[in-house]
Amino acid sequence: MYRARPANAEPVVADVVPAPWEWVASIVVIVMMTGALIGPILAPDQGESPALRLIWYPAYAAILVLAIRRAPSITRLWPALLVVGAISFLCWVSSLWSIFPEVTIRRWIAVTISMLFGVYLAAAFRGARLLRLLCWAFMLMAILSLIFVAALPSYGIHDDVNAGMWRGIWYEKNQAGMMMFSGAIAALALLVSGAPGRRLGVAALVLCTFMMLGSQSKTSLLCLLTGGGAIIGLHILRKVGPAAAVVLGWMGAVALSVGFAAVTAFKDQFYALLGKDPSLTGRTQIWDAMWRYIEERPTFGFGYAAFWKPDSIQADWIRFQNEWPVPSAHHGWMEVLLQLGWVGVAVIGLAAMITVIATLVRLPTLGVREGYWAVGALITLGVVSLSESVLLLHHNMTWVLAIVVLASRFGPVAPAAAPVPAPQRKAAPVRLAAGPALPRPAHPGWALETRRSFK
Repeated sequence: MYRARPANAEPVVADVVPAPWEWVASIVVIVMMTGALIGPILAPDQGESPALRLIWYPAYAAILVLAIRRAPSITRLWPALLVVGAISFLCWVSSLWSIFPEVTIRRWIAVTISMLFGVYLAAAFRGARLLRLLCWAFMLMAILSLIFVAALPSYGIHDDVNAGMWRGIWYEKNQAGMMMFSGAIAALALLVSGAPGRRLGVAALVLCTFMMLGSQSKTSLLCLLTGGGAIIGLHILRKVGPAAAVVLGWMGAVALSVGFAAVTAFKDQFYALLGKDPSLTGRTQIWDAMWRYIEERPTFGFGYAAFWKPDSIQADWIRFQNEWPVPSAHHGWMEVLLQLGWVGVAVIGLAAMITVIATLVRLPTLGVREGYWAVGALITLGVVSLSESVLLLHHNMTWVLAIVVLASRFGPVAPAAAPVPAPQRKAAPVRLAAGPALPRPAHPGWALETRRSFK
């Protein structure tokens, strides 16, 4: 029976299944965007090298080929393209006042192609298919990391100040933790969505969570609890009735308020519970030293990705003051402020606001079909950006996922997956009880004569 769609229903378009080679190419690029394997082996000191740059050229080519293949679908996401274009333009134009213009231009190309890859993922892998792609990619990295921990501990386990903590196939344990909670969030969203791939979701959730716990990254654990809690909470609110949802939502808001007040009142005890000191492992000292240069160039900053160059005089002063080779601001928003000034903070803040509003507007339809993954991803991005430089980074999967969330909010809704029918057993043949045998006709022509008599 035909059922008319509501007038205000979300537009549903035909689902174009990505080719197998698109899956493989996307997974390879995702692994590279996380910094897995490449950096720790070719640049263990986290510095740049010609070999490391050459490896990215095939990845750039693959991203461009993928984007060209999906050009019609990408153009439908034109609001997201406008936001991405504005961010890219600001990074490019900052080369005019950058302290290292050649570095800014090179990394502007890298961040633009990285954001293009995020738009491609949103266009090609819609709905639960994106979650399955992320589960395969992060589960693969979790397996490789566990192999490194068990078979190659000199690479997979820290032997410095973080001795005993797992880093897997990445530079350090915080990076490993961030990637693993990203995979766990995608796996949890896949399970909640009810889409096909339950076994994949369970396997990815278990492996990524186990590897994340081995890294002992407290920030990653906090992100998983907040992002995963939001996904589970929204799923529960959807299952209960409207009245119960209002009551549970009110109770959750009260609990969050009480928790925030308790953390504020007992800050030192909270840090001790997380195994942190009040300086957040020296981060507050970095931020204090940075303000001198932020106040020097508050409007436009020092140019995109130029401040922390190894031979930067400004960065060397901060490293000297903190007595260790500080690689970044360890704060997403302060990093943007240092590089692009308050203009950059305004642009990224506007992009974040657009993403949040679009996510809330499309939560009843798109959010349900993807298991509220966008909500969990945005919450974890907000949490981790307060202690790590994850905003507007080139070759960074966390920033790519932020672009995926932004772009997917403006795409059409993928058709819901048809439910898989339960296997039906064949009905056993009915056997009649054996009765007395009927007598056979005495004459072979009896049947023929009987048929003739009825004509």
